[in-house]
Amino acid sequence: MIETSARLLKLLTLLQSPRDWTGAELAEKLQVSPRTVRSDIERLRALGYPVDATRGSVGGYRLGAGGTLPPLLLDDDEAVAVVIGLRKAAGVAGVEEMSLRALTKLEQVLPSRLRRRVSALASYTVQVPSDLAGPEVDPELLTQLAGLCRDREQLRFDYSAHGGESTLRRVEPHRLVNWGRRWYLVAFDLEKQDWRTFRVDRVQPRIPTGPRFSPRDLPEGGDVAAYVSRRVSAAAWRYRAAVVVHVPAAALAERLTPAVGVVEPIGSRTCLLETGADTVQSLAVHLSLLDADFDVRDGPPELTEYLQVLAERYRRATSS
Repeated sequence: MIETSARLLKLLTLLQSPRDWTGAELAEKLQVSPRTVRSDIERLRALGYPVDATRGSVGGYRLGAGGTLPPLLLDDDEAVAVVIGLRKAAGVAGVEEMSLRALTKLEQVLPSRLRRRVSALASYTVQVPSDLAGPEVDPELLTQLAGLCRDREQLRFDYSAHGGESTLRRVEPHRLVNWGRRWYLVAFDLEKQDWRTFRVDRVQPRIPTGPRFSPRDLPEGGDVAAYVSRRVSAAAWRYRAAVVVHVPAAALAERLTPAVGVVEPIGSRTCLLETGADTVQSLAVHLSLLDADFDVRDGPPELTEYLQVLAERYRRATSS
């Protein structure tokens, strides 16, 4: 009986992969006869798993969608990966409670060997808290916006700006992005005729939604993470600077993340970096870490003064 149960679990694991399995392939994997495979398939169906079967030369078995399924089968590594994901999600504003409930349910049914692994993971890892408290986001709103992105339906919503004023926006939703403890909607603004990034916690959708639309090409070569990274970082900068860096643009871009700024070529050996930071001190230190000669083309006077302070400090540190 134990051997049969273990075989059923292995069979179910195979059927959960996104492909069709022939009876012969399953028999070889399980080291049983095709007749035993057919019998095990019927056992799974009796337990409530909708196993679909197709006939023909390219036919086979796979686990169907829909219906009421028993608990999802996970192997050891998959179960630990889900726990890690739920622990991370428990730190995301708006979904903490649901993530913790799911995590509690999962940990209650884990076998002892996995509970030890998960317990060690919880005891010997540290999550660095964000400097900013994340705003609450309704999970239902997230799923609604994700559905509009999927179905390519226009959205009208009231948007509260940083200063508190509210405006009516009409957009074509593209993607949802989780950045730190905040959620952002990347969309094409039909009034501005340009791409925009919106804080989800400031979005109040209007129902019904608009007509369907054809997808547009996103800037940044379609890299939505890079696009949001650049927009979110730039919006938080208090001090900005345009700096000529004496290295090829491609070489500098390889060293920097999109959050650092925009790199544009000037010549074959120089480029322009538009960057910024919350403080002049941070901006000056970041520039000194570029590992290249640079000239400040445009920036606050305080930046030039602090660069001179750093230069003198470094000179004294290296003089004997």
